[in-house]
Amino acid sequence: MAASRGNISRMAMKAMGLFGGVQVMGILCSIIRTKLVAMWIGPVGIGLFGLFNNALEMISTGTNLGIRSSSVRDISQALGSHDSSLVARMVTVVRKWSMWLGLAGALITLSLAPLLSRLTFGDSTHIWGFVTLSIAVLLGALTNGEYAVLQGTARLKRLASVTLWGTICGLAVSIPLFYWLRERSILPSIIAYAAALAIFAWVFRNRDYPTAQVSSRDTFDMGKGFVKLGIFMTLGNFATILASYAFNAWLNVNAGTEQVGFYQAGYTLINKYTGLILTALGMEYYPRLSQVADSRLRLRAFVSQEINVAIAIMAPVVALFILLREVVVWILYTPDFNVILTFVSWGMIGTVLRTVSWCLAFTILAKGDGKTYLWTEAASAVINLVLNIVFYRWWGLTGLGVAFLVSYLLYTLIVAVVYFKQYRLSVTRASLYNLLWTLAVAAGVMAAMEGGLLPLAIAITAVSIAVGVRQVIVLWRR
Repeated sequence: MAASRGNISRMAMKAMGLFGGVQVMGILCSIIRTKLVAMWIGPVGIGLFGLFNNALEMISTGTNLGIRSSSVRDISQALGSHDSSLVARMVTVVRKWSMWLGLAGALITLSLAPLLSRLTFGDSTHIWGFVTLSIAVLLGALTNGEYAVLQGTARLKRLASVTLWGTICGLAVSIPLFYWLRERSILPSIIAYAAALAIFAWVFRNRDYPTAQVSSRDTFDMGKGFVKLGIFMTLGNFATILASYAFNAWLNVNAGTEQVGFYQAGYTLINKYTGLILTALGMEYYPRLSQVADSRLRLRAFVSQEINVAIAIMAPVVALFILLREVVVWILYTPDFNVILTFVSWGMIGTVLRTVSWCLAFTILAKGDGKTYLWTEAASAVINLVLNIVFYRWWGLTGLGVAFLVSYLLYTLIVAVVYFKQYRLSVTRASLYNLLWTLAVAAGVMAAMEGGLLPLAIAITAVSIAVGVRQVIVLWRR
């Protein structure tokens, strides 16, 4: 078992390094693309890019039914059965469902093009733009199917290669389009990006399992499980998006657009950039957890080990982020955004709880418990919305950081009830000790920074880094 735990730790850290690097490259490409659009096209280009991409994301999320994530579970479980014919059948089923949903999404986009143009731009001048966008909807669905297959069959290097080379080539094709076509380049660049990802998804697709002969009826029956789970996941994600939209609208009406900008900047620092670590770890963790979903002993071992790995990595990251918060804000924004420093610090403490709840919540998906996933996510969305409004009224932007912390504390308790009571699972004491240590470190660095005790903050951060490095080395060698 010790050797097994060591292998798990290595796999988790390798996955984090692999996909963390890919995501950083993706962010760099996104920054370059945005900069070039701003330079060569101007605010109109940024606006069009945002509007069409938001429409694409909305349509794709609604029509793909979440099978990009939900089908990973079924593929992983088929792989765990060591029955290559079953894996081949499941891979074929996922690809067929992806094609069906992609075609459905494209047809829906085509039929709604006049309405989307009026709702988005107030006139009918962009109907053909949305007609063209249907191509990206279809390509995205096909790409997501290959993503699911690669992740479910543990072909993580290939999956990373698809994302990396697709992103780079999409940018490379877009640059001359931006320069020569200017405003008319927005839609072609979106299509080029989707096409690049689709091409590399086909190049790196898993060919270890030949296409199986599966009838349409069997395809429907075998896919019902992950489609049902995907629908619950889509509804859960929609609840989160709706709550976020509602709060942004409330804040805009009651405090002004500037406050919305400060909130979005702080939320991006707290949630998205640190979320890269969790996303990278999840690429390997979710399929591995799905394979052992019926074994309480192995679930306990895997979840506890993932908490240890995630916390060991997150502890120094959180401490450094709080210590260097002003530098980070200066690099990414301007000194005018220093008003979010305390907000970000409270939120970074909440990130520690987010990490633990993330590790526990994947158990719900691994078990295919869509209803539980939906109500936990919906409850979290409502709690976050209420706390944001109440705490902002009390303490302004700082209150939003406290709200982030408290909302993840409550969400962790909700998920813990499901994990410990409903599934009757547990975690090791080491995982709990690591959690408490990381919370203490984050709180200590923040208290020192707020009190103007920079040497103390540096000392605590240095200790956190030393302990984190030691933990990573121990987990790697165990």
